[in-house]
Amino acid sequence: MSNSRFAAVEEATKHHFNVSSAVTSERAIHIFGKNVFTTAKMRDYLPKSTFNDLNTAIDEGNQISREMAEFIAQAMKAWAIENGVSHYTHWFQPLTGSTAEKHDAFFEPDGDGGAIEKFTADALVQQEPDASSFPNGGIRNTFEARGYTAWDPSSPAFIYETAAGKTLCIPTVFVSYTGESLDYKAPLLKAIAAIDKAATEVAQYFDKSIDKVTASLGIEQEYFLVDLALYNARPDLQLTGRTLFGHMSAKGQQLEDHYFGAIPERVLAYMVDLENEALKLGIPLKTRHNEVAPSQFECAPMFEEINLAIDHNQLLMNLMEQVAIRHNFKVLLHEKPYSGVNGSGKHNNWSLITNTGVNLLSPGKTPKNNLMFLTFFVNTIKAVFEHADLLRASIASHSNDHRLGANEAPPAIISIFLGSQLDEILEEVESARVAKKVKADANLWHGIPKIPDLKLDNTDRNRTSPFAFTGNKFEFRAVGSSANSALPMTVLNAIVAAQLIEFKNEVDKQIKKGIKKDLAILNVVRKYIKDSKAIRFEGNGYSEEWEIEAAARGLSNIKSTPKSLDVYVTPESIELFETLGIYNKRESEARHEILLENFFKKLQIEARVIGDVVTSQIAPACIIYQNQLIENVRGLKDLGLGKEAYSSQLNYIERISKHVNIILEKAEEMRQARKKSNTIEDMRERAIAYDEIVKPFFDEIRYNVNKLEKLVDDAKWPLPKLRELLFIH
Repeated sequence: MSNSRFAAVEEATKHHFNVSSAVTSERAIHIFGKNVFTTAKMRDYLPKSTFNDLNTAIDEGNQISREMAEFIAQAMKAWAIENGVSHYTHWFQPLTGSTAEKHDAFFEPDGDGGAIEKFTADALVQQEPDASSFPNGGIRNTFEARGYTAWDPSSPAFIYETAAGKTLCIPTVFVSYTGESLDYKAPLLKAIAAIDKAATEVAQYFDKSIDKVTASLGIEQEYFLVDLALYNARPDLQLTGRTLFGHMSAKGQQLEDHYFGAIPERVLAYMVDLENEALKLGIPLKTRHNEVAPSQFECAPMFEEINLAIDHNQLLMNLMEQVAIRHNFKVLLHEKPYSGVNGSGKHNNWSLITNTGVNLLSPGKTPKNNLMFLTFFVNTIKAVFEHADLLRASIASHSNDHRLGANEAPPAIISIFLGSQLDEILEEVESARVAKKVKADANLWHGIPKIPDLKLDNTDRNRTSPFAFTGNKFEFRAVGSSANSALPMTVLNAIVAAQLIEFKNEVDKQIKKGIKKDLAILNVVRKYIKDSKAIRFEGNGYSEEWEIEAAARGLSNIKSTPKSLDVYVTPESIELFETLGIYNKRESEARHEILLENFFKKLQIEARVIGDVVTSQIAPACIIYQNQLIENVRGLKDLGLGKEAYSSQLNYIERISKHVNIILEKAEEMRQARKKSNTIEDMRERAIAYDEIVKPFFDEIRYNVNKLEKLVDDAKWPLPKLRELLFIH
């Protein structure tokens, strides 16, 4: 018997509902934002004039003076200390994909043998963490350590609470000594500013009172839960986030009985605990349910301004991990932790909201409002058509490669699903004829069809589409569950901003020629509908027929991460980002380098884990069982029994020997391939080598290990099996 595996199973079966962590007598409306320095709290702690100036600065994007920052720092410190906080940190999002923090105490000696609690504007506005040890893609040398975190006033400070204490967290950007961004937030803020400016200028064609457009985002977070004891008995889960071996359980998701089913009590306790902690941090979690695969679940918040939504999602992922431990769970955010069942995504629901409260992606009840809707709707479609490869690259990762196109997630081909009614409406708009001279009467709207109220769900859902219109928003379904949504949202906002700028230039040219404004708008919209038709697809994105049709349409199908990332350093992409002020050329090249390096390093770790587990756990367990069979056969022969008495056991011995030889041989071949790939200096070529030469060994070794799992005595198998990982909760 494998002591570690069965000890883990025994411990897991003892883990029950943790009522003390989940139950609270406080209502959600009373705890929401409890640990956030909200506008209401700022009003209580700040002088009225400072409070008003701060809100104006945040709304208009103005710089905050050091004098104002000093008032805010003192108010923030007073609030934090009253709530039992001892330390503060600049909370930032480096290009590792996770969050980072360096804690400093409010405590300082006063020079007279005593101490004071100190927090100044300087500490609030700027700190200097070591930039050399974070991914930088060549922007910084190892010996050049200086980098800066700078306060982002648009995202409120919050108190992060653990059993070890409370810390005041201040959301910040992270930049190098020479000014290049070293994080996900700084480019996102620039993209948000770009979409605001471009969308506002176009929206003013229809309503001059619109002076701000905010990108809105709702992020659906999928995840798996696994018992902590079982997780700790699986080195592959611990080190890579996914099971590198494991024969699929006889029962998986084929009965479709998990989706939206009754939530197991222990899991529900975790969810309630998570929601309570999230609400305290101002994360408006609204939805919880079972997802498709066994032990897979989802939580989703209300829509928020995009910068805050992404901060909250990063914070939520940290919180999920922390709360899970209290319930003896481990959260798996890997896109494909188990082969054979659905993987996990992070659906990003994106829309544009004006300062007047209008959703620009929601049709109105008048022809004029419908023309405004069509303008932003069609420009988004055109942006995705023009920059599909860039959007594909924004969701590329070694882990998302396992999920994309796996009959559970969208394919690597970027297409847009609109639904039959909207598709027909665009066809009608494209083909309708409009008189060149239009009077200011009903004829002005000739050719603009009446669009139905999308609240009635006039479109079906297409889960095979990577980018689908779902009523009054676009749902970017291809984003991976472990990803920081800042990167895909930076790209999406950038390409739509660039497209709106182009649109306005074309409309203005027609207006200068004497064409009426509304007709000029409609003319350009029609042109864009026709130009971008190839990106629209209403069918099954999983089918082989779609791959053939997509190729005929000229759509890209870049299946591997290293090659998809090339688009970041094309002249067109570099120009796009530079023109909008999001990345300079050096920053684009650095991100390309960082993403390639991350890709090959993740595969390198997986290859090492496979080699270690095969040689130190799988093969020894198989050989022990094989020796038992050999001894049994010897005993039967010694009794004088004929070969027919032990022929099946001989067959077992031969099959075990065959698969053991294969996994050991392939593990060694993979090691040699990895060593050779490591000598390649060019980062892109090294990543491709890992993808095309090293990675194929994974499936071959896994196949043979899974065969051995079915042959070897269950009591001898060293790793918790998928049936245990998926169904013990």
